[in-house]
Amino acid sequence: MSTPAQRGVRPVALPLFPILIILAIGVLLGASLRAGAAPYAAMVMDARTGEVLHSRNADARLHPASLTKMMTLYIAFEAVEAGEIGLDDKVTVSRKAASEVPSKLGLRAGQKIELRYLIRAAAVKSANDAATAIGEAISGSEAAFARRMTRTARALGMTRTTFKNAHGLTEQGHLSTARDMTILGRRLFYDYPEYYNLFSRRSTSAKIATVNNTNRRFLGAYKGADGIKTGYTRAAGFNLVASAERGGERIITTVFGGTSTAARNAEVARLMDIGFKRAPRYAKVVRPAPPNYAGLPDARGHVVSARPGGEAVGPAGAATGAERCRARGCADGRNGERDRRSAGSDGWRCGPRGVGARCAGECGGERGAERRRRPRRRRGWRSCGRSRGRGGAARPAGARRCGSDRRRAGSDRRGRRSGAPGDGAARRDARCGGGSPGHCAAERVVPALVADA
Repeated sequence: MSTPAQRGVRPVALPLFPILIILAIGVLLGASLRAGAAPYAAMVMDARTGEVLHSRNADARLHPASLTKMMTLYIAFEAVEAGEIGLDDKVTVSRKAASEVPSKLGLRAGQKIELRYLIRAAAVKSANDAATAIGEAISGSEAAFARRMTRTARALGMTRTTFKNAHGLTEQGHLSTARDMTILGRRLFYDYPEYYNLFSRRSTSAKIATVNNTNRRFLGAYKGADGIKTGYTRAAGFNLVASAERGGERIITTVFGGTSTAARNAEVARLMDIGFKRAPRYAKVVRPAPPNYAGLPDARGHVVSARPGGEAVGPAGAATGAERCRARGCADGRNGERDRRSAGSDGWRCGPRGVGARCAGECGGERGAERRRRPRRRRGWRSCGRSRGRGGAARPAGARRCGSDRRRAGSDRRGRRSGAPGDGAARRDARCGGGSPGHCAAERVVPALVADA
């Protein structure tokens, strides 16, 4: 058989230069795509004990995206229970909040809407406008709220997280880690179990619209999944903190930097399976300690001191206590007028109009609880702390102390269960100082955010 050369046919030589150009473009394009991909990080934790079952790149500071709203909601729950604001308080939407980019609820500047609907929109739809409105309602401005978020993160043990806004849109310095977000997810479950059901709702009413859960695909696809929060920006990729419970075992998994919703959910499911395989069948629940705000500067730069025993004076910033009361103006729960009555520096009554919340000296003076004014009992309130009043007077009949005679956690005023995890009494007792004298002058019974919330 003759060859082309023997037949007198010359082989066609392809131009070399165009081929090299095409190859170079392909290499550069592939490199740019790899460089543009968000970094991957993951962590798997046994929620019962806090034991880390798997981690990869877990301490790298990355963009959290809307996982940020987990902290926004944590502080909102904290503020409601501390009496700083009520679920039915109407929040006036600012121009800044109304102008936030999607995902959003569609709030209008000047519109008034109850806090409970903003919480729902932020938790379920991941609405940026609702998150900003929550921050401004609690701290006066989003910048002040972001400082409180960072301070709360430190109190919870989130050592490598810094917040710059309430919604999670990319901003310089707004960073967190897979480890810190896993810690926060566990905190939401154990610190505020009565609100945790929000994260499992496939849809809910946000007053002006019915909103669908951004995490509904994973909730519907993975057995036992009941939360928590998704996040996405170009810089962050597809993020998710998820929690699932099977047979008494609860696993929390965090993934940063997914390439798509489907890929992220598949990765979280794979890591969840690893977690359930590695977690012991039975384990003693080790609940996280109460947040420690001691030594952390508040919103005004003041350092919070600790009570005897190492307990911090109260929640974040100038958000509670006499300092917070003076900052926002105390209001009488009955008529909304400023209440200037005091006992030394500690007897301020403060709270949203119509709610009757009181912060009786959580900032503490030189004598702390001994100088507090005992609040009169009202419907929906219980006295706690000292069993005897000033001057040896007996405790009012029917008043309850911080301790074993507290109502069951997760119950509302009519005794209905909210579906929260058990042993919440220990959490509430710890929050009231474990029965230490005068740790809290009054605590409002907060109705759970159940179906009628």
